[in-house]
Amino acid sequence: MSGICDGRVVVVTGAGRGLGRAHAHAYAAEGARLVVNDLGVGLDGAPGPDGPAGRVVEEIRAAGGEAIAHGGDIATTEGAASLVATALETYGRLDTLVNNAGFLRDRMLVNLDEDDWDAVLRVHLKGHFLPLKHAAAHWRAEAKAGRMPVARIVNTSSGAGLLGSVGQGNYSAAKAGIVGLTLVAAAELRRYGVQVNAVAPAARTRMTERTFAETMTAPAAGFDAMAPGNVSPLVVWLGSAASAGVSGRVFEAEGGRITVMEGWRPGPSADKGARWSPGEAGEAALKLLAEAAQPGAVYGA
Repeated sequence: MSGICDGRVVVVTGAGRGLGRAHAHAYAAEGARLVVNDLGVGLDGAPGPDGPAGRVVEEIRAAGGEAIAHGGDIATTEGAASLVATALETYGRLDTLVNNAGFLRDRMLVNLDEDDWDAVLRVHLKGHFLPLKHAAAHWRAEAKAGRMPVARIVNTSSGAGLLGSVGQGNYSAAKAGIVGLTLVAAAELRRYGVQVNAVAPAARTRMTERTFAETMTAPAAGFDAMAPGNVSPLVVWLGSAASAGVSGRVFEAEGGRITVMEGWRPGPSADKGARWSPGEAGEAALKLLAEAAQPGAVYGA
């Protein structure tokens, strides 16, 4: 196989099903060699009965590609370190990290248990940070040794992290945190030849087909806008050398649409030049809000 990722070594977390599986296949079709990570847990993060990473590896190999499975927990230091080590020991290099692993434990905030909060923040946010940290440490060492990488990290956020989603306070907070992590990593790692971006996908996966059942249903015929594979071309391009100069950006990808997201930026402002009284501050705030653009709607509100 050959393509825009010919010769690159790509790690994809949560690649046993859904978006991650689609990304792994798309990278392989473009010539990449894959480390397919999946812990094999259920939708809520509980241990599952099978090993989906191995099946994806078999599929890639059957199509003529190169892949190896990794079943470690990437939200632990040991698991994240072994993920990077697997790429280096198997292929001798690492070029792209796609952070995708995650699960849901949806509850309204007043019913959300602390354990469910911690579990979702752990797999999404910590599960992005630790693989990023270990991959970045490798690339920094390469850069300092005079071997400047052409490295890429693609993180997975969500519309829930950008706009909020009713019943998903833990998930929305984690996905918003991933955007912040992406911006910091892009700034810190630029000097080492690493570009970092995030994608907020809308697609049919185990996490969305129940929550948004009506919009996620596959059509009987025609273009399947919610197919996970629709998101993968952008993820593959961001993980390739062809995306040179693109870093610290967030994209939405849904069906045939790609959108560059424009985050927090200063809007209407007022400066008294001295301290406001509470009443004055409130009056000023209301005037500014009248001039400001309306925020996006929270999903499910």
